[in-house]
Amino acid sequence: MKATAHRDGQEAGWLARAMGPLRGSLSRRLLVLTLLFVMLAEVLIFVPSVANFRLNWLEQRLAAAQIASLALEARPDNMVSPALREELLKNAQVYAVALHRGGARRLVLSEDMPPVVDTRFDLRSATAVELIMDAFDTVFTGDGRIILVTGEPRFGAGESIEIVFDETPLRHAMLRYSKNIFLLSLVISVITASLVYLVLHFVLVRPMRRLTSNMVGFRVNPEDARRVIAPSARADEIGVAERELALMQKEIRATLTQKAHLASLGAAVSKINHDLRNILASAQLISDRIGAIDDPAVQHLAPRLFASIDRAIDLCTKSLRFGRAEERTPQRRPVALAELAEEVAEAAWSETDPIRWVNDVPADLVVDADADQLFRILLNLARNAAQALTEDAGGAVRARHGGEIRLAAHRTADHVHIEISDNGPGLPPKAREHLFEAFSGSSRADGTGLGLAIAAELVRMHGGHIELVRSDASGTLFRICIPDDADTPHDCGQAERLAGQSA
Repeated sequence: MKATAHRDGQEAGWLARAMGPLRGSLSRRLLVLTLLFVMLAEVLIFVPSVANFRLNWLEQRLAAAQIASLALEARPDNMVSPALREELLKNAQVYAVALHRGGARRLVLSEDMPPVVDTRFDLRSATAVELIMDAFDTVFTGDGRIILVTGEPRFGAGESIEIVFDETPLRHAMLRYSKNIFLLSLVISVITASLVYLVLHFVLVRPMRRLTSNMVGFRVNPEDARRVIAPSARADEIGVAERELALMQKEIRATLTQKAHLASLGAAVSKINHDLRNILASAQLISDRIGAIDDPAVQHLAPRLFASIDRAIDLCTKSLRFGRAEERTPQRRPVALAELAEEVAEAAWSETDPIRWVNDVPADLVVDADADQLFRILLNLARNAAQALTEDAGGAVRARHGGEIRLAAHRTADHVHIEISDNGPGLPPKAREHLFEAFSGSSRADGTGLGLAIAAELVRMHGGHIELVRSDASGTLFRICIPDDADTPHDCGQAERLAGQSA
C-alpha cells in the first residue's frame, strides 16, 4: 500500500511538473500549445515520410540490381567473368540478385559465398502500416544486418526480383534523413509557432490582457472614472466585450455614486435631525417659560415663535445639499468656557428638572475653538448625561433627584481639558464597545448613538481628542482635549506628560 501510494505521488508530481508551463499566463499557454501542436503535426508527417524514404531507397536498389542483371541477358550463355560480376554487384551494392520469370527462379548474380540472410521484406504486398513498422525496425536495429528484399521488376521483366544486401547503408541514410527532417520540422515549427503566437497575441491575448487589467483596476477603485475602459472600434467579440464592459462599469459607478450620495444624505439628515431635536427641545423650554408669562403681548407673539421654528425647520431642509454630510471647518476664536457652559445648562434642561448642574469651569479660562461647534459638543454630552440620570434602558422616565452633572476644565500646557461627568448608573458594556460610532453606541433601545458620534467628529476637526475616562456604578466621566490652535505640535498625551514634568 505504501509503495503504491509513493508511486502515485511520484506520478502526480511528474504530471504537475509537466503541466507547469500550461499553468502560467495566457501568452505562455498559447506559445507552449502552439509549439506542441505544430510538433505533433510534424511528427504525423515525419513518420510516413521516413517509411516512404525507405521504400524509395529499396526500389532504387532493386532497379539498380535489375540493370546489373541485364549484362547477363546480353551474353549467350548468361555468364560473365568474375571481375565483371564483382563490378556489377559492387555498383548495385548487393550480394546477390535473383529473378522470377516464367514460374522459375533463377540466380542471376551472386558472390561465391554470399552471407546468411537475417530477415526478409516483401514490398509487393506490404501495407502502409507494415512499411512504417519496417522503417522503425530498420532505424532501431544495429548495423550489419543482412536482409533479402523482394519486389516487382520494372517494365514487366518478370514476376519478381530478389536482392540480398547489407542494411547498414540504408539505416545510415534513414538516420541522416530523419535528422534533416527533424531539423527542418523544428525550424518550421518555431517559425509557424512564432507567427501564430504573434498573430494570436495581438489579436486575442493583448486585448484580453487589457480587459483583465482593466477589470482588476476597476475592482480596486470603482469610483475612479479613469478606470472605465475605453472601447476600441473592433467589430468582433472582443469589441463587443469591451463595449459591454464599459457600459457595465458605468452602470456600476452610477449605482455606487447613487448609494454613496444616499448614504451621505442619510448621515446628513440624521445629524441635522439629532442636533435640530436638541435645538427644538431648547426652544420648547424657552417657549414654555415665555408661555407662562401672563402678558397679552407675549401670548400674542407665542404662535409667531412656533411659526418661526417651523420656518427654521423648513429652511434647514431646503439648505441641505445632496450628498454633503461633512461638517464645516471650525472658525476658531477665543471662547469664555464658563459662559458657554451656562448657555449649555440653560439649553439642556429647565429649572424644574430633578438634576443639579455644577459649573466648575474657572471664570477666566479661555479655549480656542469654534463657539457653535463647542456648544454642540457640550450639549450632546450634557443631554446624554441627563438621559442617563432620568431614563432607564427602555426609555421610561424615573425620578432621580440626587442626579448631578458636573462640568470642569483646566489648562494643560498648550491644551484645554474639559471634563463632563455624572453620577448615573454608567454605560452598559454594549454601548462602550462602539461608543463613538453612529447607530451603534447608544445605551437606549430607541437611541441612535449620534450624539457621541457628532461630538467626536467635531472634536477631531479641532485637532483634539475625546475619551471615556470611566463608566461604572459611581457614574460616567468624559474628557475632551482641545489644543490652542491647529498648529500645536503636541498631542493630548504629550501635553499631559509635559505638564507633569513641569510640575
